[in-house]
Amino acid sequence: MKITIKDVAAKAGVSIKTVSRVINNEPSVKAPTFEKVQAAIDELNYQPNAAARNLASTKSYAIGFIYDNPNAYYVIDMQNGILDACRSQGYELLIHPCDAHAENICQQLAAMVKRSRIAGLVLTPPFSESPAIVNTLEQLDVAFVRIVSGSGEGDADPNCLYIDDRQGAYAITEHLIELGHQRIGFLCGDSEHHSSYERLKGFKQALTDHQLKVEPQLILEGRYAFESGVENAQRLLAQDNPPSALFACNDEIAAGALFAARLAGVSIPEQLSIVGFENSPFSRQTWPKLTTVDQPIVTIAQQATEQLIHQIRRNGQGEAQTFVPRPVVRDSSGPHPA
Repeated sequence: MKITIKDVAAKAGVSIKTVSRVINNEPSVKAPTFEKVQAAIDELNYQPNAAARNLASTKSYAIGFIYDNPNAYYVIDMQNGILDACRSQGYELLIHPCDAHAENICQQLAAMVKRSRIAGLVLTPPFSESPAIVNTLEQLDVAFVRIVSGSGEGDADPNCLYIDDRQGAYAITEHLIELGHQRIGFLCGDSEHHSSYERLKGFKQALTDHQLKVEPQLILEGRYAFESGVENAQRLLAQDNPPSALFACNDEIAAGALFAARLAGVSIPEQLSIVGFENSPFSRQTWPKLTTVDQPIVTIAQQATEQLIHQIRRNGQGEAQTFVPRPVVRDSSGPHPA
């Protein structure tokens, strides 16, 4: 038999209205009452019906996730993280893929927001880094949280969850330097993503702090794609004095670089070390497994959604958060070949 809000009210010895206020996290509920009702909800495993709440209320209980990302692993992990937070907070999830480069993308999003009656949006790159889209959402007066690359230092935007890619890139570059590598190639991701810039910045800063030269010929523009890793690794390995290590801007690029090294008969990590970024399934499906930087998308998505829901319930009063990725050392990085 399905548990209803009446069952929760009876269990806690309160009115249905009080249970509703607790579910909606309204500040008027006193702490002892809130705890008593929450205990009844947990004991009965009650799940609010968000669709019914939307129909019966002027409030919306749906969170929107819009994306334009070719990486299926990223999209699935992001969806799962948002969904976990939505379920725990009594919200539904609306998933809306679209083309970030469409000429009428702002109009598309405005129509979607009005049509779907959502409470707020979780924005990922490149949407989260577009001033035009941010301006559109602000004009629509809809809550949103942007997942962006940055440290969050200084004048942090309360509508942002920052990922400190620069610090993560610095740490993984320092790992290679400590292994004795002095000439390290850098395989960039898409230039339109701010994460590419931040990771390159951290890479260069680590070299400079360790009195190593930043060599422009070892830094190649590219895309967040396996093919880009193959092509650029082949270009670096074909140089007269190739680098002894490669830093790929994400794991998909790193997997491509590993493939190119195999084709060239280069042993990993005996002759060449390769590191990636993000700790995606690509990093664990290669041989050898990739040293990378841990950026758990599910956790980041959960935090961003919880931040958004907190903002919704506090009438726009949010607080910025910063996530710092950390290196995960595996088998693809080793000492500089003597």
